[in-house]
Amino acid sequence: MTQTINVADQTMPAVGLGLWKIDPGAVAAAVYDAIKAGYRHLDSAADYGNEVQVGEGIARAIAEGLCLREELWVTSKLWNTYHRKEHVEAACRKSLDDLGLDYFDLYLVHFPIALSFVDFQDRYPPEWLFNPSAEMPSMQLDRVPLSETWGAMEQLVGAKLARQIGICNYSASLLHDLMNYANIKPAMLQIESHPYLTQEALIRTAQSYDIAVTAFSPLGALSYVALDMASEAETVLTQPIVLAAAQRTGATPAQVVLRWGLQRGTAVIPKTSNPQRLLENLSLSGFTLTDDEMAAISGLNQNRRFNDPGAFCEEAFNTFHSIYD
Repeated sequence: MTQTINVADQTMPAVGLGLWKIDPGAVAAAVYDAIKAGYRHLDSAADYGNEVQVGEGIARAIAEGLCLREELWVTSKLWNTYHRKEHVEAACRKSLDDLGLDYFDLYLVHFPIALSFVDFQDRYPPEWLFNPSAEMPSMQLDRVPLSETWGAMEQLVGAKLARQIGICNYSASLLHDLMNYANIKPAMLQIESHPYLTQEALIRTAQSYDIAVTAFSPLGALSYVALDMASEAETVLTQPIVLAAAQRTGATPAQVVLRWGLQRGTAVIPKTSNPQRLLENLSLSGFTLTDDEMAAISGLNQNRRFNDPGAFCEEAFNTFHSIYD
């Protein structure tokens, strides 16, 4: 049975396929294989640079009768360079065109960071650097209030380009502020969360507003080792409590950690293109963690954030830009 989570007035599959860092040459097959395996939730973004190929995988699956478009939940995200109100709809339509879709089930503000506009014709996806060929390339911030961006996001709902809208990487304070001016409240908050970064207060804040929460990088360090943003030793999958729970339930350590995320009331979007892992990550309904196991896994929290602009922007883009206290 597919596990679900309520998102405003809709139901979203609680386990999705995260598409970040899946190579464009492999992602069409990965999406097709995922849909064939039973996935109905795909988490994409303009910045991932693979939406055309993701769309090819979706189109193949639909053409072969594996699913209907209406049975899929497709999420994408507004990149930082398109925060001005005049660019939001165009950015949304660009992602829809690349994916071959008419609407998004969910469209999110990717980061609460506004960067200077880069035209689609000049570079797409534009990524973080304003002028990569400069002698000292850096980010170029733009003075765009988050309220302006959100107002343009709301217009996407009226235009039927997005059924739901939401945010990523917001703090509790930004969320409180957003709720003071939103005419359409965010349906989703997507954040990094795993046993080393439980973010309990932020999740509780979102849930107090009846905003659903999706945890990206739900397995922690695994997504970041290849980027030199984490070490192999930082994996949570070898923690004794995780191994003990896996032994008791007959699940794998990864399934235990993903199940922990689900039992906290969040959706999870693990990334993989391995067919066996696709099935493993989706098979989370045959066991339950005890209250003691849940508490012990939560007790592993180190406030270890792997995806932190305050760290990687300075190192990779010659610009210090922190968004977390």
